[in-house]
Amino acid sequence: MPHRTRPMTGLLVFMGVNLVLASTITPVYDFVCFHPYWERRRERLRKEREAVTANSSQST
Repeated sequence: MPHRTRPMTGLLVFMGVNLVLASTITPVYDFVCFHPYWERRRERLRKEREAVTANSSQST
């Protein structure tokens, strides 16, 4: 074997990376989900739906 295997070091590095990722998921999730872009998009889509509904009811 060209190098020594170090299972404990590998396990500690793996657990450390998972701990960092798990601790940063909440702020990232909050930033993405509660970004003002989504609120503006929801309002724009609602207005477009209302306009289509109003146009279809006027034409019939």
